[in-house]
Amino acid sequence: MSIAASFEIEYLQYLDADGKLVRNDLPEFARDTRQLVELYKTMSFVRVFDGKAVALQRTGKLGTYASCLGHEAAHVAIGSAMHVDDVFAPMYREYGAQFVRGVKPREVLMYWGGDERGNDFSGPAHDFPWCVPIATQCLHAAGAAMAFKIRKEPRVAVSVVGDGGSSKTDFYAAINMAGAQTLPYVSVIVNNQWAISVPRSAQTGAKTLAQKGIAAGLECLQVDGNDLIAMRTAMDYAIKRARHGHGGMVIEAVTYRLSDHTTADDARRYRPDAEVKSAWEREPLKRLRNYLVAQNAWSDKHEETWKAECEKIVDVEVNAYLEAKVQPVEAMFDYVYAELPADLQEQRAQVLALEQRKH
Repeated sequence: MSIAASFEIEYLQYLDADGKLVRNDLPEFARDTRQLVELYKTMSFVRVFDGKAVALQRTGKLGTYASCLGHEAAHVAIGSAMHVDDVFAPMYREYGAQFVRGVKPREVLMYWGGDERGNDFSGPAHDFPWCVPIATQCLHAAGAAMAFKIRKEPRVAVSVVGDGGSSKTDFYAAINMAGAQTLPYVSVIVNNQWAISVPRSAQTGAKTLAQKGIAAGLECLQVDGNDLIAMRTAMDYAIKRARHGHGGMVIEAVTYRLSDHTTADDARRYRPDAEVKSAWEREPLKRLRNYLVAQNAWSDKHEETWKAECEKIVDVEVNAYLEAKVQPVEAMFDYVYAELPADLQEQRAQVLALEQRKH
């Protein structure tokens, strides 16, 4: 028999777990330590916010919350690489990417607090809202990319999906369309090793998740998702080639979910303690911080000062969320359709009538 096709998946990494360079061809942005410091500061802010949000949920001031602990490098790289006119189709925990794109932390808290106004983000109006049914956002992004191509607009659509979501038909349909039509679409798989309680090994027999894009005809790359430099480099490359008509790309960001899946989950029931401990040794903030310290661009004093500043900023956002006027109960109908169908109009009227009786 002859070989019909063969392929390789390249792996990209610049910083090891200790923050030491493993290759010398640093991209231009990484040679400017001032840029790296700003990216690190954003990652650090996200972590402070994330911890505060979990604390709010534990004290009954927030609903179920999806932590992004451990994903900071991947998410900040995605947001910082995109142009304002590009379109982002997130899942529901890409806070770092969305903060970079103008979303306010108070809006994130409002959403998880049960107020749909929180999903009407202050970021670019053309970005999609959160998509809780996993992987459906991939189809939205592929559709946006198709529109860009038809209109001949130099714009790119970016979606984020988890390792579990990459096993869904929505994901495959999106990348298949992107490959068949040479769409400006970048699909990022944040492989955090666990789809809630299901390990990656039980989801797919593929050696890498990046290779799933091969069958669709897309360029594919596996990246150390805890390495901000590698992730930003991969995103810059993928977005540039897509913008110039060279088609889509699948990027697998290999990272780890250091938190529970959400605050409604207890990962201790299914994850080995040793595995989590090992993952903490490879976490993204420590890695980039060590590198910046070695470059004399960051210090313990900088760390202390910036963390205190983050706490102040987050407190302002938390207070804005807590002080927001609670919407009336009938507002549940206001964020579903552009024009409410007759049956829901009837239900809304019934709700209003019940509320009037209470008062």
